[in-house]
This record gives sequence, structure tokens and C-alpha cells, in this order.
Amino acid sequence: MKRIRKKVVLFCWIIFAAGIIYAAFLQYKISLNYGVVPAKNADYLIVLGARVKGTEPSLTLASRIDAAALYLKKNPSTIAIASGGQGPGEDISEAECIKRELQKLGIKESRIVLEGKSTDTYENIRFSKKLIPISAKDGVVVTNDFHLYRALSLAADANLKVQGLPAETPLISVPKSYIREYLAITKYYLVTSP
Repeated sequence: MKRIRKKVVLFCWIIFAAGIIYAAFLQYKISLNYGVVPAKNADYLIVLGARVKGTEPSLTLASRIDAAALYLKKNPSTIAIASGGQGPGEDISEAECIKRELQKLGIKESRIVLEGKSTDTYENIRFSKKLIPISAKDGVVVTNDFHLYRALSLAADANLKVQGLPAETPLISVPKSYIREYLAITKYYLVTSP
């Protein structure tokens, strides 16, 4: 009986250690995109949606919008694709919210294209790709720093030549956001593995 208990305890420790190592690996992958600066004058910029509270952006979405607006002001030839559908508790689509907030920050409506049907990051990328002008070559994807690794991986899978623009993650959202992202990356690995 003691021997079995020792084996069970050892097995639990091995699983725990493997989990820690895997989480560290994921964190390393995520951290590679911290502080990256995309090239100037991209042809297009895709702002990935996040939760909208009624008609107001969540803190997470607001940080994405702020980062996008800053880039768009410095690069006046870049068009923005606001991406995200309307979910439960949202009175408008995430794309519409992004558009409204960008306009409040001084970005002209004529520079903003709406993709308002997507329900997840995979669809954000796939549906936004259909709205990219044929002549466009270089793009930028804007999302929070924790989300950029997976977003860029999905963009590469869709044959999009994009760079990342990381928006800061609000401190209050860090624990929940990272745990969810570890799970989402794991799902991505499982679904896309050969």
C-alpha cells in the first residue's frame, strides 16, 4: 500500500512539474512579442475585437483601440479593419465599437472598414482577410500583448504577411487573460498539429 501511495505521489509531482514547464514554455512564446514595434506605413491594420459592455469597450478592447489609433495617426495612409461580431451583453458589434472609439480619437471614418461577423480570433483573421484591398501587401495586427503570439500564428496560417502591435493588458485582467490564453494556445496546438 505504501509503495502504491509513493508512486501516486511521484506521478502527481511529475504531472505538476510538467505543467509548470509547459506554462513556462507558453509564457516564453507569448513574451517574444512584448514591446515589438511594427514597420511604418503598413497598408492595413487589423484591430481584433474584445468584449463590449453595452456600447462601451472593455478595458482590454480600449487598450487595443488606443494602440491602433496611435499607429494610425502616425501612419495616415494605413487603413483600419475593425474586427469583431456582436456577442451576448453587447448592444453593438465589437467592430462598430472599435470604429466609434477610433473616430473619437480623430481617425476618419473613411479609413475604417468593418468586419462585424467574427466570433473568435480564427474568424477575426479569416473574415478580415477578405476585406484587405487587393493591392495591399504589408499589414499589422493589433491585440493585447498576451494574445499576439496566437493571433500572429493564425495570421501566418491564413498566409497573411503581418507584424504585431502589442497593446498593454490592463493589470486587473492579467490573471484571467493569461490563463485563458494558455488554454487557447493549447487548443490551437492540438487543432493545427499535423
